[in-house]
Parts: sequence; structure tokens; C-alpha cells
Amino acid sequence: MIRKLRIILEMIKFEHTVFALPFAFLGAILGSVAMNGHLPSWSEIGWVTLAMFGARSAAMSLNRVIDAAIDKKNPRTSNRAIPAGLLKSVEVVAFIIVSFALLFIAAYNLEPIAMKLMPIAVFFLVIYSYTKRFTWLCHIVLGLTIALSPLGGWVAVTGEFSASAWLLYGTVALWIAGFDIIYATQDFEYDRGEGIQSIPARFGIAGALWIARGLHVVTAIGFILLFVSTQLSWLYLFGALLSVTLLFYQHYMVQPHDLSRVQTAFFGMNGTLSVVLFAFAFIDLVVFG
Repeated sequence: MIRKLRIILEMIKFEHTVFALPFAFLGAILGSVAMNGHLPSWSEIGWVTLAMFGARSAAMSLNRVIDAAIDKKNPRTSNRAIPAGLLKSVEVVAFIIVSFALLFIAAYNLEPIAMKLMPIAVFFLVIYSYTKRFTWLCHIVLGLTIALSPLGGWVAVTGEFSASAWLLYGTVALWIAGFDIIYATQDFEYDRGEGIQSIPARFGIAGALWIARGLHVVTAIGFILLFVSTQLSWLYLFGALLSVTLLFYQHYMVQPHDLSRVQTAFFGMNGTLSVVLFAFAFIDLVVFG
């Protein structure tokens, strides 16, 4: 049982929750300060954390089940747990059910609107894995899905939306979409050969990287606009500028003729960016909020 759980956690790359969890916290903390005038309670942060764990675990597991046949034929992914025979699909489905149950429990203990909006979140979590079969905009759908974490964090503790919440949502969505395009360059030849839809397969590697750069330019603008539209001060602005530097350094690392550092750019730079942005925003709100 413990061995199977370890394989599942490896399968869903549990450690990569660092991409989205800091933004869920940022949404919750920024929203609570902006709308309620104080930081969220520890119980609210706890339920947001559980909701994030449930949602991300369900999403990644669904992706592995839905894409099992595709993963088996792709040399880069053929050693994943299901194609490699380390897990049965039914075992992963059981984990998905448990993950959705955790999401339900967490949503129930937050603002009532969280329960009302949960079906929308579940829809996005399920539909994403199918989009690569019919549209190269799958990266945008992934961004819109993962960006529900900061939007959900905001709504979960405030019970309402605001312009700043939507700005945070759109900014994170474009950030995710941009680095997912970079990550997808690794499968350029396989995707084209198998008819898998992606921006690299549609526009080529060089074109895809330019699209990713464009999305990240808008992302950078969004990070700065958060400074303008909220109670965040110069300390956050410094962290935002540092994050933007990390954002564009990954584009320096990945070139059309050299994709050898895609993994470093994807996991290293983006994980660091989310932690840095949250850390500066949190300290800013605690000290100056």
C-alpha cells in the first residue's frame, strides 16, 4: 500500500505543487486583506491547502489515465507508472475519487460560493487532458485551469470576485500557458507524427518560443499591474521585478537550436518564481498591509 502511494505521488509529481500552491496562498491572502481588512485565518489557509492538494492530485491523475495510450507510445513518457505497468488504471481512478472527495470537503468548509463553483473547477480539471486531441490552444486551457488556484483562493476566503482577482487569474493563466508551451517543445516531433495538437506542433519550435515570450511579456505586465490595483507596496514591486527577471531568464536558457535546458527552465525557474513572488507579497502585506 505504501509503495503504491509512493508511486502515485511520483506519478503526479507531488513536489511540483510548488508551481500553484504559492499562488493559491497569494490569492487567499491578498483577497482577505483587500476585501476583509485582515489576513485569512489558519483554518482558512488549511482548507485552501487541502483543496489545492485534492484538485491538483485529481487533475494530474486524470491526465495520466486519459493519456495512458499516448504516453505509452511517446519515448519520453513511456516509463510513466501506468504505461510501465507499475500502476493499474483502476488504482489511479480510486486515488482520483479520494482526491475529489478532499476537494469537496475543503470547499464545504470555505465560503459557500466555493461549493457552488466547484463543478466549474471539476469540468476544467477533466476537460484539459482531452484538448490536445482537437486544439493547439490546449496550453491556454491548462493555464486557465491551473490559474483557478489563486482565483479559488481569493473567492474561498472572501466569498466574492473583484477586478484584482480576475487580474491575478489572467496573469497566472498566461504564465502557465507560456511555460507549458516551452515544455511541449520536447515532444515536437512526436506530436507532429501522431497528430497531437500543440503550439510547437502547429507553429514549429521557433514560432512556439516566440508565442511563449509574448505570453510572458503580458504576464510581466500583469504582475506589475497587481502592484497598481491592490494594497501591495514597493516591497512586492521589487519581488515582482525579480520574478520577471527569472521569467525571462528561462527564455535565454531555451533556444530553438538547444532544448537541453528545458527541464531546468520548467522546474527550476518557474518553481522559484512562484515562491519568490509569494514571499515578497506576503512580507509586504504583513509589514505594510
